[in-house]
Amino acid sequence: MLEIVIQGRGGQGAQTAGNLLAAAFFGEGAHVQSFASYGGARRGTPVSSFIRADVAPVRLRCDIERADAILCFDATLLEGRLLAAADERTVIVVNSGRGVADFARTLPGYRVVPIDAIGISLRCGLGRIVNSALLGALARAVGSPALGSLERTIAERSPKLTQENLAACEEGFRAADAVLGEGVAA
Repeated sequence: MLEIVIQGRGGQGAQTAGNLLAAAFFGEGAHVQSFASYGGARRGTPVSSFIRADVAPVRLRCDIERADAILCFDATLLEGRLLAAADERTVIVVNSGRGVADFARTLPGYRVVPIDAIGISLRCGLGRIVNSALLGALARAVGSPALGSLERTIAERSPKLTQENLAACEEGFRAADAVLGEGVAA
């Protein structure tokens, strides 16, 4: 079973990203469980989305205690409770312009894949909306869902700026591939 935690701040799109990711897994035939936690339920407060995907029915009904992957929309959230769900095997994809070496110094023992998702989104014409870029990066870092499945889901569910979202997803995937080529074990 693959267990993923998505962490962001209200208004950044973490919940939307969770819904898209769950739909992509479902589109591949996986059994999926998706749920969210809204903290203070206002813009800027921490928001979490949780996804479990498996080839068998998902019967587990508790919080994710040890994630296989964490997708973090804001590097300032990489602390305490979020990192408690990570161990040495957890892949942490984070929206940050900082490099791998910087995270290796500040978060030793964690497998961090930093992605400049804001830069990607700006280049693709999405402004500061980073969902698609981060989802592409996560798909590459985890190896699932397949990029094609994720792109189909984004194309089906993107009410506007579809081509821009698809371009950001693909660029996020390539950016993660480049970071992983630098030596971050996935």
